[in-house]
Parts: sequence; structure tokens; C-alpha cells
Amino acid sequence: MTLPNFAELLTTYAQLVVKIGAGVKKGDTVYIQAGVPQADFVHLLTEHAYELGAAEVMVKWNDDVLTREFLLHAPEERLKQFKESQAAEIEYALAHNAKRISVVSEIPGSLSGVSAKRLADYQSANAKGQQPMRRATQNNDVSWTVVAVANPAWAQKVFPDLTESAALDELWHQIFEATRIYTEDPIAAWEEHAATLSTKAQELNNFQFDKLIYRAPGTELSIGLPQNHVWESAGATNLAGDPFIPNMPTEEVFTAPDKNRIDGYVSSTKPLSYGGQILSDMRFDFAKGKIVKVTAENGQETLQKLIETDDGSHSLGEVSLVPNSSPISQSGVIFFNTLFDENASNHLAIGSAYPSNVTGGTKMSPLELQKHGINVSTVHVDFMVGSGEMDIDGIMKDGSVVPVFRNGEWVI
Repeated sequence: MTLPNFAELLTTYAQLVVKIGAGVKKGDTVYIQAGVPQADFVHLLTEHAYELGAAEVMVKWNDDVLTREFLLHAPEERLKQFKESQAAEIEYALAHNAKRISVVSEIPGSLSGVSAKRLADYQSANAKGQQPMRRATQNNDVSWTVVAVANPAWAQKVFPDLTESAALDELWHQIFEATRIYTEDPIAAWEEHAATLSTKAQELNNFQFDKLIYRAPGTELSIGLPQNHVWESAGATNLAGDPFIPNMPTEEVFTAPDKNRIDGYVSSTKPLSYGGQILSDMRFDFAKGKIVKVTAENGQETLQKLIETDDGSHSLGEVSLVPNSSPISQSGVIFFNTLFDENASNHLAIGSAYPSNVTGGTKMSPLELQKHGINVSTVHVDFMVGSGEMDIDGIMKDGSVVPVFRNGEWVI
């Protein structure tokens, strides 16, 4: 790396992730999921977790090359299996209330050549097997955070006109910028940022809109909101009362839609990296809460298979608002990584909702959540729909209209 003070910046980043992102403290079990190429960063995370008093750091490694070979050549029945050893590891982590750190490092197109059906079978098996972990994180029973690490292939995809070395430097620079590493006190900067987003979420909670109306080129969409819905933002608290930051970076406030009251159509405004493939120029048509038609310029078959995962994947589980003026949007960079791209744009999510987005939801069973209009699924996939041309209105129960966004910016 030629980025000045890179080692120092990376150490600061790791410390921030462990202390503020996951909120690690004495006696905690920490569960890190990361790719083999990110070993150096995982070593830093582990070191700082133990410095904060962690009792144990578990690491679940993955490798895109090995995964692709498996998907290309394994018998079909193996694609549909979730190994007992994986289930046992998740059970152990949850039994110890492990604080989860997911390190993402996209290699766009890493699963190219894998058929949509084989990928869907594999994704479906893993989604079902991971359901206990997903349920615990979506309920905020345990602390969890998602962060990113640069790699040469991802950097070259984002910055194709730069040399490999320069592209890697620039991607790391963008990651450090987005996660406030360059500030004098990153921890204080994050605390201030979380407070600002929390204030915006509270403003929206005070309205308790009946629905939102989206208008933009390629979009004319009505999204109903459940009664007693809850808007959330950067910060969260686990069942034990420990604070954490689920996504780093984050610029959003979000809630759950009423899965039965979504009508109209919406078009994507940024590519989506999903399952090692790039999906782009997507359009979703809805009627009475269900996706009735979906098209994509690239990745049509993969997108269709995603929608067909289960009943809940035919609807939405998240409504998220991000102004076009967010730092990530203003960077002008398309990251081909949802963690970043979703924080540059209003976005929606196919599949499951967060139970915490409705009052009392974390104590509800899946059936009770659905009765309240909260979507339940084994998948949760964000896609970006916002732009500087998007207007959003909040509709009150009496029919009165409150402008929320104009030209991609907050007006409340």
C-alpha cells in the first residue's frame, strides 16, 4: 500500500469496528465472518477484541474461489445441504450471545458461469440454515455489525481507469472517508452521527404515516406502513442493553412496510451485487403487496430465482430513506457493494423485515408478525431506488399529505 499512514489508519478502523461497531467488552464471545484474503484485518480485529477483554474470538472463513468451484461441480443434493458442523457453530455462537462482525469484500462477478438454478439452490439452503442467526440479529438479540475491506479485484471494478495499486489505494481511501476514520476522534464522530440520524428517525415516528408515495423517472409506488411502525437509524441495543452500530458506514433511517399494501412500480438506480453476480436496470411491479413482475437488463434469471425463494421473497421487508446529498452519494462512486451503495440512495429490501420496526415486534412469533403486516422470509436483499429526481410524500391516516423528500432531499 502507498496510502500514507495506511497501517495506522487500518488499526484505527479495526479498533472502531470492535469497540463501536460490535460494542465488544470484557467476557464477550466474538464471531467474525470473513474471507481468507482479509486475514490481516481479521488478525487486527481479533487482537483488539481480546484487548477489550473478549473471552473468545471465533472466525468463520470463506473463499470465493472455493465456493465457485463447489457451485460448478458439486452434485445437486450437496448444494441443497447445510452442513451439521455449520449449524453446530451457529448454535454455539448464539448460546454464548456472540457479538457478530461480518467483513465483506466484494469480488464482483466472482460466481460468473454458475447457473442461476444452482446458485438459487445453494443460497436457499444457506438462508434456511442461517435462519437462527438471522432471527437473532434481526431481533437485535445479539450485537452485530457489517464492515468492508478493500481487495484488488473489487478496487479495479470500482476504479477501472486506475492501475491496480492506485485503485486499491483509492478504494481504501473511500472506505476510510465513509467510516469517519480521518476525523480527529472517529469514536466521537460516530456518536454524533448516530445522534443526528436518531433525531431524524424520531421525527418520522412522530408522524406515524399511513403510507409513503414515491415518484421518480421509472417509479410510481405506494407503500403502506404498519400501525405502530418504528423508524430506526444508525445505533441499536442488544437484548443485554449493549449498544452497537449494525452497519459501518450508514446514512439511513428505515422501517418496515406493510407487506399487504404495496402497489405500483419501482426502478433501480444502481447496480446490485448479489451472489457474486451484478444485477442492473431492474424494475419491480407490485399489486396488493406482491411482486407480480420483475425485469432486469442484467441478471434477470438470478433475480427471478431470488424472488421465488419463498412466499416472503415476493414482497418487501424494508423501506429506507437516504438523502441524495449523503457523503457516499456525493463521492460519485458506485461501489458494487450494497453496504456502501445503499447509503448513497433511498432503498428497499426484498424479503424479511426487522421485527424491531414495529412496536413489540421482537417478542412476536413469525405468524404474529405477519398478522401485523410485517414480512417474514429467509432472504433480505437491498436494492437502490433513490436519485436526485425522487419525490416522496407521507400520507396521514386522514389523507393529508406531508412532503418528505423533494428532488432527493429531506424537507421535514
